[in-house]
Amino acid sequence: MLNHIEQLLNIKLVLQQAGLILVLAGLIFVFSACRNHSSEHSTRSTQLIEDTMVSYPGRTFSYKQKFNDTQAKQEQAAKAIGLATPPQNRQEAARMRSQLKLIKSNENYIVDSLTHSIPYLVPAAAAELERIGEGFADILQRNGLPHYQFYVTSVLRTKEDIKQLQKSGNINATTNSCHNYGTTFDLAYFRFNKVTRTREYMHQDNLKLVLGQVLLNEQRAGRIYVKYEWKQACFHITVRE
Repeated sequence: MLNHIEQLLNIKLVLQQAGLILVLAGLIFVFSACRNHSSEHSTRSTQLIEDTMVSYPGRTFSYKQKFNDTQAKQEQAAKAIGLATPPQNRQEAARMRSQLKLIKSNENYIVDSLTHSIPYLVPAAAAELERIGEGFADILQRNGLPHYQFYVTSVLRTKEDIKQLQKSGNINATTNSCHNYGTTFDLAYFRFNKVTRTREYMHQDNLKLVLGQVLLNEQRAGRIYVKYEWKQACFHITVRE
């Protein structure tokens, strides 16, 4: 009799454990299905957001030919309107901040994570960067194109920054760099950040053309010198006034 009761209890325990396993398996199945649905929905949403490429209708031109202002030209302008004495290190640059303006990311451009420069420019160069940002946004808006930000990849460099860049093998890091005077900044031409969430998107080559058109306008107006640095994938810009 006792053995029969024990058998019944064991059977009951097995059934209870089996029930728990089935419940657990059901929960796992539901969770997995929800996760897959969410992933598929996210993928579909991304495809819906950007499925139509649009272009700036401006004429293409040779960046290398148009943006070939020499180092000598840029250095002369930098010395004329920039810092009287290039800072030797970051500590010395900090003491010069009353002569400089802090550059921050805004709706038109992003200040990149700087490793060999600090986000400061003399007021004239800071104003020019703002003008370029506004011109870039204006062309996009006037042509009914989505809004993008461009990247500022290099700003004020100290003498120590230049030495570190030279050690890393950067061939454009000259000893008498215009970046030392706070008049010069680099803008990446293969990196852009889309701000507006629309179905339309633009290829980076076409955004490069928009940015290039803005710089060409500023160059023709006599406000900047521009060097097309293809190895560093940036426009090297020095303010002239």
